[in-house]
Formats: sequence, C-alpha cells, structure tokens
Amino acid sequence: MIGKVKIGTSFGGVVRYVIQKPEAEIIYAEGVRTQSAEKAIDDFNTQRKMNPELNRAVGHIALSWSEKDSDKLSAEIMTERALEYMQKMKITDTQYLLVLHKDKNHPHVHLIYNRVGNQGKTISDRFQKERNQKICKEITLKYGYHLGNGKSLVNRQQLKGADKIKYELHDAIKLAIRNVPSWQELEVILKGQGIEMQFKYKSGTSEIQGVSFCKGEIKFKGSEIDRSLSYKNLGEQIKLNQRQQRSWQQNAEMIISKTEFRDKPNIMETDSYERGSSDSMLEDLLNPVRQTYENDPYLKKKKKRNQHLGHSL
Repeated sequence: MIGKVKIGTSFGGVVRYVIQKPEAEIIYAEGVRTQSAEKAIDDFNTQRKMNPELNRAVGHIALSWSEKDSDKLSAEIMTERALEYMQKMKITDTQYLLVLHKDKNHPHVHLIYNRVGNQGKTISDRFQKERNQKICKEITLKYGYHLGNGKSLVNRQQLKGADKIKYELHDAIKLAIRNVPSWQELEVILKGQGIEMQFKYKSGTSEIQGVSFCKGEIKFKGSEIDRSLSYKNLGEQIKLNQRQQRSWQQNAEMIISKTEFRDKPNIMETDSYERGSSDSMLEDLLNPVRQTYENDPYLKKKKKRNQHLGHSL
C-alpha cells in the first residue's frame, strides 16, 4: 500500500474529478452530502469558513495497492484500511469523502478531507509525507500486502501530465547522478535531455538551500520527486562519487608506477653486483692458497696431518 499526498486550495476541482470519474463509487463519507458533487463541495466550503485564514484547506490522498493484492481487497476492506490510515495520520474530527476508482489495474481509493476540523481547528500537514510513507509501510506489513520496490514498479506508460513528467525527471536524475563528480556535470547531462536545474538560495545570501528540476512548464523540487533527490542527498552522492574517482585514480597510478618500476633495470643492484664480482676476483688473486685451502677438503686433511707431525705447510 502506498499513499500519494496533496494539499490544495479548491474543493471544487478535486471533488468533481474524484466523484465524476467513470465508474467512481463513493464508499464512505462523513459530514458531507453524497447526492452530488455540488452538494459535497458546498458542505466542504461551509466548514472551511470557520477558519478563513487557512488558504490550503483541501487534503487529497490517493491510497493504492499492488495488482497482486486484488484478491485480498474489497470496497469494505479498503474502507477499513483507509480509516485506520486516517487515525494513524491524525486526520480525525473532520469532514471527508472516500471514493473507489476502477480506472487502473491496481486497486485504489481517493480520500478528500477538510483541513479545517469540525471545531474550526487546523489539521496539521507538518511532516505529512514522511508519516505517510511510514504508516503505509506499517499497514502493508501488518496485513501482508505486496511490498513494492518504490518507483521502479510504476507503470510509466499509464502516466499522464505532471505525473508523467515527474517520473521522467526521476529516472533521468537517478541515472545521471550515479557517477557525476560535480553539480556542474550533473547540470550539463540533464540539460542535454531538456531538463533545467535551479538552485534555491537563502534570502539575501549565496547559501544554497534546495534544488528544483524543470521540464517544459512543469517544475518539481528534488525532494518532491523523491527523497533521495533532495539537495542534501544529491550532494552526498556527488561527494561519494568524488571519493570513488580519487580512489580509482590513485589505484591506477599505483599500478602504473609498480609496472614501470618492475620493468626498469635496477642500476644500484647492477653496480653492486659488478663491484662484488671485481672485489672477489681481486681477493682470489691476492690470496690464492688460502682460497684454495678453504675450498678443498683434501688440503684440509693434509694440513691437519702435518700439524700432528710437527710440520707446517
């Protein structure tokens, strides 16, 4: 199970999209009328007036499961999982709609909720995406649902509009960041694919705080595309690439140096050998008897015998 979290400003657009989708089915609702999209929109907007300062009052979360889980899921079970998800996400005491869609091969529902609660309090969206990932994984493991491998399993051919661009950016950046040793090289590679990279600076300074990527008129922060593509994480990967390249270069230089040293004649050893041979020959010439004696066991015996008789050589 995975969740796709969005926060918006207009109930009209999202409610009409979700309810009026072909084969859409409202499977649960709280605090809003379900006879038509317009009645639901009116109910959401009436409650949001209790907190007029909250501009982004629209919560929209798509909860999806793998095709492999289809046999385990029904409208009732998906409702139960969605309500459990909401409790864990602290989306409580507010209006919401839960709508089942059947336009994709994988089971999924859309949750629309009012961030202005029933008492006029704001439902926080702080760290919502991080909590969403954690809770979806918890529910997936708890009920034995298929645990997908992130974005690699998404069917790119079914994507349209901004979602399609988002995954194109994801794939291009993931491939480019593998070996580049600098931000400049990453920018050049992406630019060749029609992707523009933009840095966000701290107000009034040259300190970089974030990075965004654009393709055409669509722009995403790196962290919106994937947590691994945030400015911090991309920077860490670039540093790792730099260390690896330095290591490879040092190893290559060491191998080349050893090869050259092994193939090159050792002048000192040659000179030493030649000097040693010359000195040995000179010593043999100056001390021929001694050298012969030391190397001839017969002469050793003869000398011992003469010494015993009181003579010497």
